Amino acid sequence: MMEETRKLMQGVLKNSNNPRLAWHLFKRILSSPSSSTQHHQLVGTMARILVGANMHREIDDLRELILLRQPHHIAHPCLISLLRVLSQSPHIDKAFSHFKSLRTQFPSPPPSLPLYHLLLRSSLQQNRPDYVKSLYTDMIEAGVKPQTYTFNLFLQSLCESRALDHALELFDKMSEKGCHPNEFTVGILVRGLCRAGRTNQALEVLNKSHPNVNRVVYNTLVSSLCKEDMIDEAEKLVERMREQGLLPDVVTFNSRVSALCRAGKVLEASRIFRDMQMDEELGLPRPNVITFNLMLKGFCKQGMMKEARSLVETMKKAGNFVTLESYNIWLLGLLRNGKLLEARLVLDEMVDKGIEPNIYSYNIMMDGLCRSHMLSDARRLMDLMISNGVSPDTATYSTLLHGYCSKGKVSEAKGVLHEMIRNGCQPNTYTCNTLLHSLWKEGRKLEAEEMLQKMNEKSYQLDTVTCNIVVNGLCKNGELEKAIDIVSEMWTNGITSLGKGNTFAGLVNSIHDVSSSLPDVITYTTLIKGLCKAGRLEEAKKKFIEMMAKNLHPDSVTYDTFIWSFCKQGKISSAFRVLKDMERNGCSKTLQTYNSFIFGLGSKRQIFEIYGLMDEMREKGISPDVCTYNNIISCLCEGGKTKDATSLLHEMLNKGISPNISSFKILIKAFCKSSDFKVACELFELALNICGHKEVLYSFMFNELLAGGQLSEAKELFEVSLDRFLALKNFMYKDLIDRLCQDERLDDANCLLHKLIDKGYGFDHSSFMPVIDGLSKRGNKQQADELAKRMMELNLEDRSADRTYQNGKRIIPGKLHKDDGNDWQDIINRGGASGIALKTLKRVQKGWGQGSISSLLPQKTDYLDYYDGSG
Repeated sequence: MMEETRKLMQGVLKNSNNPRLAWHLFKRILSSPSSSTQHHQLVGTMARILVGANMHREIDDLRELILLRQPHHIAHPCLISLLRVLSQSPHIDKAFSHFKSLRTQFPSPPPSLPLYHLLLRSSLQQNRPDYVKSLYTDMIEAGVKPQTYTFNLFLQSLCESRALDHALELFDKMSEKGCHPNEFTVGILVRGLCRAGRTNQALEVLNKSHPNVNRVVYNTLVSSLCKEDMIDEAEKLVERMREQGLLPDVVTFNSRVSALCRAGKVLEASRIFRDMQMDEELGLPRPNVITFNLMLKGFCKQGMMKEARSLVETMKKAGNFVTLESYNIWLLGLLRNGKLLEARLVLDEMVDKGIEPNIYSYNIMMDGLCRSHMLSDARRLMDLMISNGVSPDTATYSTLLHGYCSKGKVSEAKGVLHEMIRNGCQPNTYTCNTLLHSLWKEGRKLEAEEMLQKMNEKSYQLDTVTCNIVVNGLCKNGELEKAIDIVSEMWTNGITSLGKGNTFAGLVNSIHDVSSSLPDVITYTTLIKGLCKAGRLEEAKKKFIEMMAKNLHPDSVTYDTFIWSFCKQGKISSAFRVLKDMERNGCSKTLQTYNSFIFGLGSKRQIFEIYGLMDEMREKGISPDVCTYNNIISCLCEGGKTKDATSLLHEMLNKGISPNISSFKILIKAFCKSSDFKVACELFELALNICGHKEVLYSFMFNELLAGGQLSEAKELFEVSLDRFLALKNFMYKDLIDRLCQDERLDDANCLLHKLIDKGYGFDHSSFMPVIDGLSKRGNKQQADELAKRMMELNLEDRSADRTYQNGKRIIPGKLHKDDGNDWQDIINRGGASGIALKTLKRVQKGWGQGSISSLLPQKTDYLDYYDGSG
């Protein structure tokens, strides 16, 4: 019988790859009473075979067979063997079930401490803190004395469950149980506290555990302090490490470098990095790839591209610039600093060196191209990544969609959304909100409503941002009542209020988290801004009170909205009362706050108070912007202090703040008003250099010169404008021609008319009348007749061009659109057309064989042609 059992045991071992046969053989062994003392030796082997084959029913059968066929003293060790195997498997639930069965069948003796440890470790690994608690309770009841290692396991479970208060309590009671914390105990608790952001408590644990602290514990704390920007405290801890004979390693230094770079103290981080590279005799660790990457990221973030390039070259020479992470950091740095071409070369370099760009690499590049509005290149990049086997993800499509939206290309953005869905990549709420915002911004309200409807149909999560976009769109569209209704109903119905009582009907019926879609500070600030802009200040105040009642605390933007509204109305005292409330509620003054007050005080000519605000801004480190300076310049100019205003312009330039067109218009107008045209012209030249050759600058300067009686300068500037083919809409050129004629400068006026004609401009033909009149009075009848004839020719050409345009055909090549329409009846009857000019027109008409002046007027058939489409 013994020989047969031995052969069966060998059969089980040989057939471990055939679990069903092995199980069949094992059951025969278990039925052999003569070898019962050897059965428990095979239970562990058989259990491993069954666990490996996922034969769960057979595992339960194995337990039942052991209890049924084996005597008490044999069954117990057999079940322990089975439990050990299950504890080391992924099946902790089955292991715990077998443990409870074992404790029921064999209440004594209790399991050994190593078995408890095994079960505890498995419970921790499989994230079952409830099992850890049950095992701890069972140990106490069974009278099993824990060890320090046992407590370490319990502490780990409590920390991972975020039951940190219980963990601290258990840590304090360890000594009472005869167990003293070791360095691992301290490390577990410190790591748990630091991960939960309770760094100060972690420091207290460190202070209690002075002898049992290793370098890992210190590094954990240094890293946590650095992440919380407590850099000084971290430095003190590093010194404490040295005092205790624990030299900081590269992990310690990396934490410090990371924190300093994150805080913008890159030069300080760079000094530490340099010391790590050079001062080996001081016992400093050599920097690793992580250190290099941290410094590279820091340099790029601060725009220190020269230092970043030098570091990249150093890394390449040392063989450290070889990881995908390093390349991605460099790519991101280049793109954030506008080095698109260089970034593209880096992308090519990656491929050449066998480092395949991942989706993050391409997304970095996509973001850089879209930020620079290089949308065609961004589209080509997407095609390239697909051809390289990298599928665009939600971030890729969303970035491209946002790029199109930022340029107002809504149709292209919608195309990206459709492509995204077609390729099986689901848009997220951010994607949809981006497109929705753009539709509202472009005034495409019906498409916005359709977009919301589709978001609902596709069960995309609509959030408070979605509602804020709709509220903002309605406010800007002047539909304040609808916006107010939506906000009111959001409190009652959540986001489903988008479908209540307005055109955005039935948009959302199934929202999973209504609480996340309630109105927020932005919602109310948007409403308040809309009401203030519409002059409904009292209603805005009511919304402010309602907002406070809903426990929504206004921010600086909310207060700034009221302050600007009051300052714009000249109610400075009211604005200051709002400011007091703003500061009392913990909101700091912003640049917008100061700009509003400077504007308001400027309208009252209170320049000394304005200078006081400027001093306060400097003290608080708030830099003025172009709007600040423009408000002060305007105030000075209106007070006749043009010299002081010019000094402010120089101050702007010295501080690197570029003046805008408004800055120059304010100054030019002031100097022209005081007849200092020389300085005005110098400012105009400066404006062209800074702002570019814009029509608005030319037309403004021209009109100011003309108003100031500087005809020659105005004429010269007008001719330059014509040479640049600037639009005529804002030029008072008719007044110039009339004034030239009044000053008997008919040749100059005539020259301007011919230049307008030669340049292909469409212009108001009433400009001819004073010249024709002047030539006729001077006796130049032939010249006057020729000019009148040319005027009527141009009229006929314009009428023909208008008809061609109305019939959907191209306008005559070389002709610019007319900047001013002209009513011929008005031309003939206006005061500028004297009797001499009218006689000239009639004479020319007869020469053409035309009946009367009335033929110059628009005829009824012109309108019929327009509607009928006939020529």
